[in-house]
Amino acid sequence: MLYHYLFILFPVGVLAGIISSSVGLASLVSYPALLALGIPPVYANVTNTAALIFTGVGSGIASKRELRGHGHNLIKLLPLTIIGSICGSILLLIAPATTFEHVVPFFIFGAALLILRPKQTSKDKSRQQSAISDENKEGMFRLKAAEVAYSIAILVVGAYTGYFGAAGGVIMLAIFAATSHAKFAEYNAMKNVSLGASNLVATLLYAIRSHIYWLAVAPLAAGLFIGGYIGPYIVRLIPSKVMKIVIAIGAMGLATSLFIQTYFG
Repeated sequence: MLYHYLFILFPVGVLAGIISSSVGLASLVSYPALLALGIPPVYANVTNTAALIFTGVGSGIASKRELRGHGHNLIKLLPLTIIGSICGSILLLIAPATTFEHVVPFFIFGAALLILRPKQTSKDKSRQQSAISDENKEGMFRLKAAEVAYSIAILVVGAYTGYFGAAGGVIMLAIFAATSHAKFAEYNAMKNVSLGASNLVATLLYAIRSHIYWLAVAPLAAGLFIGGYIGPYIVRLIPSKVMKIVIAIGAMGLATSLFIQTYFG
């Protein structure tokens, strides 16, 4: 069985790591591979989560350039994703995916549409700033409301990652695309690091309360580390518009597949 895992899961891990660190759809490859090897769905989910930690490690090492200057953003981001991940992991252990599965396809499809939303221009930013100065109290209220909405959205993504995980990276990228003024490669790097931390926390809980197939984790994690390291270099080479279209198409495909499995499977 170990050799079976090694020769199948290592190359799957490399491919999934590249996909995860560049477009955020690792589970499209790694999760079905674990199921194909006979691992039950919930255990395949937690095993996949444990291995995905190493995508965050590999991509984090390769993304030092993109992460430079974003330390303050990560300080805000990491606690939200970690708290959310704890909540989602506990929810999975108490009530494995049932009714939640009916919402997931729409969740992912909405993220695919959001990621195609045109980025805010410098003119839009200056208009917002002038609106805040003209209507100070109302402008500040809107700004605070936007910050609260952003925090809740990241918390929910953290919970979603700890609970189910499929396309969690796409959903986080969609939030960044709608709210961040950073370049795609920069907020993609922040996504990789924050979801790596989220997966780490979820794995610690799963190791205590569930069953992780560690023999499957080892080759999959090795592949994910290598693929995660390669992904950021691909992101640097491909224009952000092209990356967003690829992500949106992949997410729509996954949403359609999950919709068919849930409602007609």
